[in-house]
Amino acid sequence: MKNSILIVGGGIGGMAAALACAQQGAQPHVVERAQVFSEVGAGIQMGPNVTRTLFAWGLEKSLQEVVFSPHRLHVRDAHSGASLGVLRLGQRSLETYGAPYFTVHRADLHQVLLNHVLRSGTCQLSLNTPIDLIREETDHLSVSGRGLPDGRFEHVTAEAVIGADGLWSATRQYVVPQTSPRVTGLIAYRALLPMQALPESLRTQDVTVWVGPQVHAVLYPVRRGEFLNLVVIVRARSPESLEDWDHAANKRDLDLAMDFAHADLKKILETVSAWRMWPLCDRPPVAGFHEMAKGRIALLGDAAHPMRPFLAQGAGMAIEDAAQLASCWARSDLSVAERWQLYAQARWARNARVQQRSIRNGEIFHMQGPLRWGRNIAMRMMGESLMDLPWLYAGP
Repeated sequence: MKNSILIVGGGIGGMAAALACAQQGAQPHVVERAQVFSEVGAGIQMGPNVTRTLFAWGLEKSLQEVVFSPHRLHVRDAHSGASLGVLRLGQRSLETYGAPYFTVHRADLHQVLLNHVLRSGTCQLSLNTPIDLIREETDHLSVSGRGLPDGRFEHVTAEAVIGADGLWSATRQYVVPQTSPRVTGLIAYRALLPMQALPESLRTQDVTVWVGPQVHAVLYPVRRGEFLNLVVIVRARSPESLEDWDHAANKRDLDLAMDFAHADLKKILETVSAWRMWPLCDRPPVAGFHEMAKGRIALLGDAAHPMRPFLAQGAGMAIEDAAQLASCWARSDLSVAERWQLYAQARWARNARVQQRSIRNGEIFHMQGPLRWGRNIAMRMMGESLMDLPWLYAGP
């Protein structure tokens, strides 16, 4: 049991925590309720605050094989197509923040993390293992899982638990009172398109953000530039089953919502043959360190601070959490509860700030009422968002 950490959830956050803690001498055991380790979804933008952390874990070479380095961030008016502003990435990110800006497919990043976890030789992985009960004893945690035909555990003990089980976290109830995530009223349509399927004039090496009234679309290359990741967020009624979060999309609804769009954007969207749909949910910004850890249990990523996607930092904050957890775990002069409290004190305010900025950006993107989207509004929005970058990308 010495140095044992049970990590509930085997997604990006859980794998990041397993790798980082293993590098600090822990013996992680990752339990995942699904039958395979995988990531659903599509692309992720990774700012230098994220890539700096991943490089420090020794992932640079593996990442270079699957990521794309966009040349710039280009904001365009979704109705007129006008350019509203440009932020150079690429070499500028390296010069300004000391680390690159990458885009990557979620499954590719997850596979890189999983491969390095397996190579560490210190992590135990269990699939098809839902957690039923966590009970805190005097010097350890007692964790029960469902009895399964394949012989995986029904009962284990560990020094500590990390809840990395996402938006609908079952671990969260042991740290803060159980409440349901809140519905934002936004639907994200996601797709992955081979770059070769587009006319050459519409292929891109940029992160392109199209903004308009109640519409927000983000397009960028992934998988070494061979595919285009598309996310279109609109206001719409959410499906009844929110936990079943990957839905086949009704393309007609998206076509109606984007009827006003500029010809370039419409041509790209029309090329997509199949969309997936995610109702977006979040929670209010973290109110204090007590919402991220209690006793021997700590929360990470969406289990602690799910956020809207308008600052592109959901996965980034989970990876930062993992790095901080590992740093605190190395404090062998402290008890486990003290280490986790130190972690929560170090992380809660930054996560809350990113949550709040993400909410603010989304409110600007999806303005209500008859006010026409104007260049001055978009420029102010972009200017305020770019002001976030120094504090965000410089790291916690």
